[in-house]
Order: sequence, then C-alpha cells, then structure tokens
Amino acid sequence: MTKKHFKPAFRQEVAELVVDQGYSVREAADAMGVGKSTVDSWARTLRKERNGDNLQGTPISEESRRIRLLEREIQQLKQEKEILKKATALLMSDSLISSR
Repeated sequence: MTKKHFKPAFRQEVAELVVDQGYSVREAADAMGVGKSTVDSWARTLRKERNGDNLQGTPISEESRRIRLLEREIQQLKQEKEILKKATALLMSDSLISSR
C-alpha cells in the first residue's frame, strides 16, 4: 500500500475543521475522505503550532512552514558567514607570511 501525500493547504483545511469549526475527528475524516488517525494527527499538530510548541514534524499552517523555511535560510547564512570568516583569516595569514 502506498502512502498518500496531501498538500499542506489541504492538511490545514482538514485540521481547521476539527480545531476551529467544531467537527469531530470522525466527521472531518469522513467528509474529506481521509483516515481518522491522520485527521487526529493533523489537528493535534495544528493545536501545538498555535500554542507555540516546537514541532519536529511537518508544519501544518502556512506561517509555521514559512518560519521553518526562514530558520533554514538563517542557518545556511550563518554557515556561509563562518566559511567566509575562516577564508579571510587564512588569506590574511598567507598575505602576512608572503610579505615578510
């Protein structure tokens, strides 16, 4: 059996049925054609995101996905900055040695 992949907007929509609109997990699962455990997981994840909990899995809301992307970019920039600092130090030390 292959695992279904749902678009983030769809996952958020289904989770919001439970969290915001008062649907039960079963009602949302039946209405959207998704398994109950999947809907329950998405709803729990959305609640945790809204409470500000740090999540390990794939974010549900657009804001959380954007934050995760920006955090990755920040980490990449920090690594690049460190590489440039080390390269500059190395070039400066080579320049000092060759000028003697």
